[in-house]
Amino acid sequence: MTHSRDWRIRSAGRPGHCSRGVSMSQPDTKVKILDAAEKLFAADGFHATSLRAITSNAGVNLAAVNYHFGSKEELLEAVIERRLTPLNRRRAEMLDAELAAAAAEGRRPDPRQVLRALVEPTIELREQGEGPEHFITLVGRILADPRGVGRDIFLRRMEPFILRLFETMHQALPHLSMSTLSWRMHFAVGSLSHVMRCHDRCQDLPPGLLPGMKTVRLADLLLDYTLAGMEAPE
Repeated sequence: MTHSRDWRIRSAGRPGHCSRGVSMSQPDTKVKILDAAEKLFAADGFHATSLRAITSNAGVNLAAVNYHFGSKEELLEAVIERRLTPLNRRRAEMLDAELAAAAAEGRRPDPRQVLRALVEPTIELREQGEGPEHFITLVGRILADPRGVGRDIFLRRMEPFILRLFETMHQALPHLSMSTLSWRMHFAVGSLSHVMRCHDRCQDLPPGLLPGMKTVRLADLLLDYTLAGMEAPE
């Protein structure tokens, strides 16, 4: 996707007033717009949410969106980038740590720790407040959107980490064919997506099952389940 201007450059503009009369004296204008867009995109979807609805929810002038982001699509990209960039940074740090440990100990990467780099930071989002909750819902929506505006943005930003995760898992489980490993990774990501969208929200829980669970325990349960499939004989 090609943009006529980069929103990050625009957002670093000089203080004061832009040529369209948008006051830049409020340093949190961008944050208000991002928060409102994240909430409304999650609730109603990208296509059904107007810029006017976003600016009304944020309590800012309509021109502020154009000043900071340029277009609704660029605003969606900024919403995704705000959460996904630090999330992928944390995932990469965990993957780096396991690769360094494996090299130091002269072993293959541990498949559990490789998958943990994907699973644990993602599940931790559930405990970080209302904004990340909206983001989780938004990701579920955009991945299911057949028109693919948000899907393309999200997958493009996830691709470098996913490719690296796949390569590292291939080192950890070299006995698996690339095709089998690809499908099993697909199933693993699907299980994680289901947990993020549905955990604590499902109405039909078995009697006596408590919905609340700490991040580490939930991550371990999901890893136990996923690794049983990942490590199964081909």
